[in-house]
Amino acid sequence: QVQLVESGGGLVQAGDSLRLSCAASGLTFRSYAMGWFRQAPGKEREFVAAISWGGTSTYYADSLKGRFTISRDNAKKMVYLEINSLKPEDTAVYYCAAALTISGDFDGYRFWGQGTQVTVSS
Repeated sequence: QVQLVESGGGLVQAGDSLRLSCAASGLTFRSYAMGWFRQAPGKEREFVAAISWGGTSTYYADSLKGRFTISRDNAKKMVYLEINSLKPEDTAVYYCAAALTISGDFDGYRFWGQGTQVTVSS
């Protein structure tokens, strides 16, 4: 059974930094590209970042480049999302997901975690 479990969310202040983690199990982790998406209240799920299976390629949403960094540790079966200079508009549930190829397309992801809430106060 594939499981993706996100952690690291919480209530933070604008300007803070945060690192989200996603622990994977039940799949051959090194064979999957990994992505992060987010969904704010009343909005559709939005692509944030993705990383190739080997970690050599990364892909970011154009509007979010510069403050977000995705990384992975295949030995630990973990993927991370570091967010700097947090803004209130970053408030959302953040999801990690696994895909066979690196993609910014929601439909390209086969497995999803349950999400972790990030709330940024002004």
